[in-house]
Amino acid sequence: MSLVQETPRNQLCIVLVGLPARGKSTLALRLRDGLEAEGLAVRIFNNGNLRRTHYGERSSEPWFYDPHNAEGCRVREHLSLLNMRAAREYLDSEGNVAILDATNASRERRRLVEREMGGRPILYIECINDDPDLLAASIQRKTRLPEFAGISRDEAAKRFTQRIEYYRSIYVPLEEEDNFVRLDSLWNRIMAENLRRDIPNYVRVRDILVSDWVNNLYLVRHGETYFNQEGRIGGDSPLTLKGQAQARALADHFRNKAIPYIFTSGRLRSEQTALPLLVDHPESIVMTMPELDEIDGGLCSGMTYAEIREKYPEVYAARAKDKYNYCYPEGEGYASMRDRVGRGFRKALFLSGAAPGTLIIGHQAVNRMILAFFLYRQTVDVPYIYVPQDKYYHIVATHHKKLFELVRFMGPEI
Repeated sequence: MSLVQETPRNQLCIVLVGLPARGKSTLALRLRDGLEAEGLAVRIFNNGNLRRTHYGERSSEPWFYDPHNAEGCRVREHLSLLNMRAAREYLDSEGNVAILDATNASRERRRLVEREMGGRPILYIECINDDPDLLAASIQRKTRLPEFAGISRDEAAKRFTQRIEYYRSIYVPLEEEDNFVRLDSLWNRIMAENLRRDIPNYVRVRDILVSDWVNNLYLVRHGETYFNQEGRIGGDSPLTLKGQAQARALADHFRNKAIPYIFTSGRLRSEQTALPLLVDHPESIVMTMPELDEIDGGLCSGMTYAEIREKYPEVYAARAKDKYNYCYPEGEGYASMRDRVGRGFRKALFLSGAAPGTLIIGHQAVNRMILAFFLYRQTVDVPYIYVPQDKYYHIVATHHKKLFELVRFMGPEI
């Protein structure tokens, strides 16, 4: 399919579609920031924010979303109309792009959007993501919304899950609509594209959809462990006194930085490094990602390289020959862990959304794999990327800004 050409008319209504917790609001923010960087006037019209403003905690009840509840349907229809008409007025005045951020689950709702827009160009973007683990984590994140302030996290999760099921019962994927993109919102991949008319700024929009987007990623390696001291691989060794000092120095360094999300692996050394950060950031959301666990040494786990060379000389020689592709017996290698680390990293970015800061406390091999996504290293060079324990990598990667720097957080004298 050839690229859709820009049209002289620069106004566009972007309509997001998808079940709750699929990344629509994060995408709306990325579209706004990316298009504003191009000099366009963009505004998001979020149904959830409008609902919370008008109904607050009352809208946390599942009945509010029951398609068979006439009162709830009437209220939600009214709020949707308010946002549609506000978006239309914005485009009629100073706006270039209006983004309708809502589930827009039914075909009837989308036809209503088309009637309200009165012939203005509309682009539908459907966010797809059915990873069960990611959905469960997303629901836990949603339990922190203001509408659930008066109830327990477990009750909030139960209510939000029921909300999703109500929307699922009426959900109709995009198919008949004239202009739509179906997006895998975890991997930023376009799954389907159906365009039947010119869409203003579409080339810019599509580039934003497929771009990695990181506001401030802080990639940290855990502090020194006893296995690090002894040169042993793998295992679940705790931090040494020096490692604990590194963790405290990291916390001191980030005392005045925004880090709403902290992701650790399932290993003790990663979790111990995170603990001091919570003293000054008690509201930070800490999530464990098993996908970010260090490379599995298999039969060689807990051994030094000298011990491997002595006990398994064929293993030592084969790994030295091709460190990236070699897998430890009954364990992993860089190549075989690539997919799981990539999936864990994508999940962390998805869950942190548009947060001003995301901190990942990983491991040497894991962090090398993540850094390789940004450094574009040859695979044979990935096992040699520098991953210290007294510095971290600060990465910004948005549609209009790229930053990559290594930052020291602990003095070299310690």
